[in-house]
Amino acid sequence: MRRLLKRVGWWLLLVLLLSATLLLLARSRDFQLFGQLVSHLDTHEPVVALTFDDGPSEQFTPQVLAILARYQVKATFFVTGREASQHSAMAKAIVAAGHQLGNHSWSHPRLVFRSYAVITNEIERTDIAIRQAGYLGPIYFRPPYGKKLLLLPWYLKQHQRVTVTWNVEADADLGVDADTIAQQVVAQVKPGSIVLLHVMYASREASRAALPSIIEGLQAKGYRLVTMAEMLQDSQP
Repeated sequence: MRRLLKRVGWWLLLVLLLSATLLLLARSRDFQLFGQLVSHLDTHEPVVALTFDDGPSEQFTPQVLAILARYQVKATFFVTGREASQHSAMAKAIVAAGHQLGNHSWSHPRLVFRSYAVITNEIERTDIAIRQAGYLGPIYFRPPYGKKLLLLPWYLKQHQRVTVTWNVEADADLGVDADTIAQQVVAQVKPGSIVLLHVMYASREASRAALPSIIEGLQAKGYRLVTMAEMLQDSQP
C-alpha cells in the first residue's frame, strides 16, 4: 500500500510539472516550439512599433487614425477577421492611411487546445478579410491572449508565418488611468520594443486618451515609430 501511494505521488508530481511546463510555454511571449516569434527587436536603433489589438470599430477606429495622422505615425493593427468583415470600411480606412494590418484570428478564441482545422479556419478566414480590405503586405499573426502551444505554432511554421507578441503592455488592467498608461509605456520602451495597446472598445477610453502622450513622450526621447513590417525590414543586414 505504501509503495502504491509513493507511485501515485510520483505520477501526480510528474503531471503537475508537465502542466506547469505547458502553461509556461503557452504564456511565453519570447518562445514557441515551432516557427519564428518576435517579441522585440535586438537593435540599438531608436525604433519602436505601436501595435493595437482587436477591432476595427466604427466608433473608435476613426479616433485612433486621427491621432496617428496628427503625429504622422504609422502603426500595426492586429484585427479580428469577424470585426474586419463587419466593419470593412474601417479596415479599408486603416490600409488607406498607410498602416499595417495583422491577423488576430477570426473570433479571438484561445487557440491552445484547439484542433488543426479550427486553427486553420480562424487564421485563413481572417487573411481573406485583410486582403479584401486592400492590404497587400506581409500578414503577421498575434495569438489571442498571447496564448500558443503546439498546433498553432506548427501551423504558423508550416505556412511560414511570423508570430508577433510584445514586450511592453501597460493597459492589461481596465482600471489603469491614461496618465499611468502613458508614463509606464514611455518608461518601459527600449530600442526595438513592441508596444501593445487596446483601443477599440468603449472600455478602453484610458488607452485612447493615453495615445497622444505616448507618442509625444517617445518622440521626445528620439524614437521613430514604425510598423512591424518596417521594423523587421530594419533588422535585415
